Amino acid sequence: MADPMRIRAQAAGGKATVRVLMSHEMESGQRRDSAGKLVPAWFIQEVNVSLNGKPVLSAEWGPAVSKNPFLQFNIKGAKAGDKVSITWKDNKGDTRTDEATVS
Repeated sequence: MADPMRIRAQAAGGKATVRVLMSHEMESGQRRDSAGKLVPAWFIQEVNVSLNGKPVLSAEWGPAVSKNPFLQFNIKGAKAGDKVSITWKDNKGDTRTDEATVS
């Protein structure tokens, strides 16, 4: 299983700014290893975000996203104490879900 995501969510002015650092190798399938063999593709395909259980963001990613991707976005109407949950799923079927409280 992948390392936990680092999530920071801060409320200000009727919205929350959420910053997420995801730990994932994100292989494109085009790179070769030291022996000259192609490294198989392995990347995050889906990212879903919910605020207090209500979906607020859905994204589809591909192999062009960098290793250990960083994502930042704003959620209108979020306030201190709300729960932000982020889930990703990769092309091998692995998933990771982490949660943070808006401060």
